[in-house]
Amino acid sequence: MRSLHLAPATSPARLDVAGSSTRLARCAVALLVLLGAGTPVDIGRAQTGFTQSGSLKRSPAEVVKRYVRLDQKGARLEAMGFDVLAPYIDWTEEPSWDHIVVIQDADVPEDYRKWAIIDSLEVIIPVTFRVRGSVNLKTAIFVPEDKTEEVRFHVKAVRNSWRIVEPVIPPHIGVPRMVNFAREAALDEKDAAQRGTLAALEGSLRKAK
Repeated sequence: MRSLHLAPATSPARLDVAGSSTRLARCAVALLVLLGAGTPVDIGRAQTGFTQSGSLKRSPAEVVKRYVRLDQKGARLEAMGFDVLAPYIDWTEEPSWDHIVVIQDADVPEDYRKWAIIDSLEVIIPVTFRVRGSVNLKTAIFVPEDKTEEVRFHVKAVRNSWRIVEPVIPPHIGVPRMVNFAREAALDEKDAAQRGTLAALEGSLRKAK
């Protein structure tokens, strides 16, 4: 069977900021925005496109959005995937995983009022994933599970750029990409029994659409 193995995954970290300090930070940022003074990085603005990856002149939500979208499209399934995602993260290697989370879509809030603001150079942005199930990479079996998952991405200024510093989560791949991944794996597989397993995986993933 074409290798589907990407060391067990850890649960997504959930970062909590003390309520009082968060409220103070939010009030301070909101006041500055309302007065037109801005913050050092204009944290409340969500714009599209980067002049450079993670520019502090852009919203930190852009880094999260790009990371999530690239992951959804299967960047972490590719050999060079880490290099593609490196401009948006602050860890130096990708763990191996025993499963992939299969998602329908993901929502990254651009409105800073939905974030936990630590200060003008550090925020936590909650991302909501609509999960359809997971694929066990050792058995090539899809386990359906419709649910909503929230991951709180901790973003801060690192070396003058926005970077996601945690959590490191398992790949969250979109259903269409996983269907194609299973089909490609089956086409490359020489063993008939393993091809059958991969074909069954593709079929079960198609039902999740």
